[in-house]
Amino acid sequence: MASYVLIPGAGGSSWYWHLVTERLQRRGHHVVAAELPATDDSAGLLDYVDAVVDAAGERTGPIVVGQSLGGLVAPIVSGRLGAALLVMVAAMIPRPGESGGQWWEATGQPAAAAEFAVTEGRAPDAFDPVEVFLHDLPPDVLREALQRPVEQSDGPFRDPWPLSSWPAIPTRVVACRYDRLFPLPFMQRLSRQRLGIEPDVIDTGHLPALADPDSLTDILERYRRDVVD
Repeated sequence: MASYVLIPGAGGSSWYWHLVTERLQRRGHHVVAAELPATDDSAGLLDYVDAVVDAAGERTGPIVVGQSLGGLVAPIVSGRLGAALLVMVAAMIPRPGESGGQWWEATGQPAAAAEFAVTEGRAPDAFDPVEVFLHDLPPDVLREALQRPVEQSDGPFRDPWPLSSWPAIPTRVVACRYDRLFPLPFMQRLSRQRLGIEPDVIDTGHLPALADPDSLTDILERYRRDVVD
């Protein structure tokens, strides 16, 4: 049995992971899906880290998985928990000293997202959260997601990323073929340049744990077998 610590993205809701959590638990694993203090304007990046570490409890050597904004948090958590494996899913990949707020322009994300919008026939200067994040969710999941409005403070984006280097922990990256926030070519470039890792690709938009939890669970379990077992 393995232990998974799952970190959500903007909005900080553990609900994002509920379908993957169910599938991992059915395979006999211990799973913690953390809640982040997303609505607390006073909470900075290390407060997010503390929230995850507190939720993880006494277990050591887990598989830590960070989604989107959770990519700022997951590497720090991995070091604190002595993680056996770190998985970045459609995630922000920071550099030392770079704040989350600086990350967008530093990586070229706005231009990449606008270019992808044009290729799909969408307006590059419009931002509809449903169109960007929820466009490929199954109808029943979409209905529930729409009942859970996302609120996210600027707190974790203000602080410089505090690590001096990427943690010496086996790391894997998952990119999403139809991601409208972090388009696939952008994520491939980011992962190669900053981590030297070729990402695996899943055929979803930005939220694979909701759009295709079976495929994402299979990827996580393959990583576990390859790296941890």
